[in-house]
Amino acid sequence: MAVITLHKERLQYNFERLDYFFKLKEIQWSVVTKILCGNELFLKEVLNLMPDQVCDSRVSNLKAIKKINPKIETIYIKPTPKRSVASVVKYADISMNTDIETIKLLSHEAQKQNKIHKIIIMIELGELREGVMREDVISFYDHVFQLKNIEVVGIGTNLSCLYGVLPSTDKLIQLSLYKQLIEAKFNKKIPCVSGGSSVTIPLIFQHKLPAGVNHFRVGETLYQGTDVYKDEPSNLLKQNVFTLKAEIIELIEKPKIPEGDFGTNLEGKSFTFDEKEIGKTSFRAILDLGILDVDQANIFPKDENIRFFGASSDMIIVDLQTNDKKYKVGDYLEFTLNYMGTLRAMNSSYIEKVVV
Repeated sequence: MAVITLHKERLQYNFERLDYFFKLKEIQWSVVTKILCGNELFLKEVLNLMPDQVCDSRVSNLKAIKKINPKIETIYIKPTPKRSVASVVKYADISMNTDIETIKLLSHEAQKQNKIHKIIIMIELGELREGVMREDVISFYDHVFQLKNIEVVGIGTNLSCLYGVLPSTDKLIQLSLYKQLIEAKFNKKIPCVSGGSSVTIPLIFQHKLPAGVNHFRVGETLYQGTDVYKDEPSNLLKQNVFTLKAEIIELIEKPKIPEGDFGTNLEGKSFTFDEKEIGKTSFRAILDLGILDVDQANIFPKDENIRFFGASSDMIIVDLQTNDKKYKVGDYLEFTLNYMGTLRAMNSSYIEKVVV
């Protein structure tokens, strides 16, 4: 068995620190819940913190959120698939969009559901993920403002997620200037400038965040306690909000070097071995956890003497070396996880989810 545990006191600590900090700066922030993969147990813990907004990239997750708390404001944070328009209007109060034809469908569906659907239009600022090209921004807004049952509540951008393009004062000033230009040209109020994510938080401490940026979408820093800009733990927050443990299902002293002719493994990888290891042995433990559940590159043994040997679809093999700590079959090995490790583990239906 493998178990991922949410430590709610650590989560609450991080939430309260971030909430205080953002309110001090008069910035609205939305908790990104996609790392939870719609797990109702963990979603309840997040919603119990009373965030003003939550946002997710899966409609099914937003549906689960609305089931728990129908009144909380939800944001769908990727361009809307045309085949999901009805569900997005039903479960997302706000959606982020970049395609005019899709927004027309949202308008039509909002009329059918007798709703006003709010949208944030995303602008391309160099990351080359979602975003309207800058030269098309004015004409894009011109079309959107004419649609029924659509309320444009913001302008936004995404940085760092695809190519690692870091946010900068110059890029975020551009976003703020587009907001001012649109308001002046169309005599419309654009209340939300959603230019912030976890990676943008350090700009606030450095006094480099333009005054117009007033909305953040935060996931990794909340759950991992990291300074994403520097890719290191934050000394202001708690780490290890999530931890993972996996049961040892075999533990035998075996040779370090396999025997026989070598081809490729199930991942298509081939291996070479150090001849100096021939004749040597170590204690090898097989864990009830595999490639289906996690990538071993994203999980880190708490016992620093443990080394990864390899993995198959449903088992990970680790080297306990001399086994000085006297592990045995049935014991758990514990791991910390980075953001991608947590996301993969949460998405696995084979890993038990526990709150402590």
